[in-house]
Amino acid sequence: MLTSALPDHEDLMQRIARDLIDSYDEELELEIEDRNIDGLDPASVTAASSADKAARQAYFKELFRLQGELVKLQDWVQHSKQKVVILFEGRDAAGKGGVIKRITQRLNPRVARVAALPAPNDRERTQWYFQRYVAHLPAAGEMVLFDRSWYNRAGVERVMGFCSDDEYEEFFRTVPEFEKMLVRSGIKLIKYWFSITDDEQHMRFLGRIHDPLKQWKLSPMDLESRRRWEEYTKAKEIMLERTHIPEAPWWVVQAVDKKKARLNCITHLLGQLPYQEVPHPPVELPERVRHADYLRQPVPANMIVPEIY
Repeated sequence: MLTSALPDHEDLMQRIARDLIDSYDEELELEIEDRNIDGLDPASVTAASSADKAARQAYFKELFRLQGELVKLQDWVQHSKQKVVILFEGRDAAGKGGVIKRITQRLNPRVARVAALPAPNDRERTQWYFQRYVAHLPAAGEMVLFDRSWYNRAGVERVMGFCSDDEYEEFFRTVPEFEKMLVRSGIKLIKYWFSITDDEQHMRFLGRIHDPLKQWKLSPMDLESRRRWEEYTKAKEIMLERTHIPEAPWWVVQAVDKKKARLNCITHLLGQLPYQEVPHPPVELPERVRHADYLRQPVPANMIVPEIY
């Protein structure tokens, strides 16, 4: 019988180490936004960049620790059949997507999923306003992170004239009762507003304009939001004032510093839920069953992806 030799202990440990480095590189790819690879070479680190490197290492260390806690939170949500909804709102380029990526990066997408709804189609525009959001609410043992939510009506729809005055006022009459219903049904509802300055949004938009890998993030609506900064400010202030209720209060994240905003938001989120580490029996890998009459068939050469690297 032809069988491949099992790797020795040293080779196995090297493979595990490479896999771990691979997983860390996923995070590094998210962080190296300027793609200055040469700047990561220790031989080229200057006195000024040494401080940056130390701060970056501290950031990664804390982020990985918090992501470990998020895994425990996910486990607790699934084990105790919790239903969790987290809303992420804020101006364009405020960093909502970056925080959502860091929260969900190491979680099971079947437990923690993201709802980022496009603009409503013709049929959805005739529905009850909250109807299409209700379809994305969690069942027991699930977390849903809304990348923008029903608060579109209080923000972009109001500023851009996509809703009437009557629809706008009806939203404010309805949303407190809607959210109270969600909470009474057993859903834990957490709402975050990401706050940045006028100058910071301006710089982030310029970064997207000049970066071909980020230009897809700029929509005509985003560009128009720059012109209407003050209108969005007024809409935000009214929204927070009229929808900050005890059952589902707003939490404002200072997001000018992206890294601090991520750590602060995740830390706060963990503090909003009474999660505990769920004990599990140790996992044992079963022995692979081998059959003397089994012979692995070769893969046809025309099906193999060329090994260019």
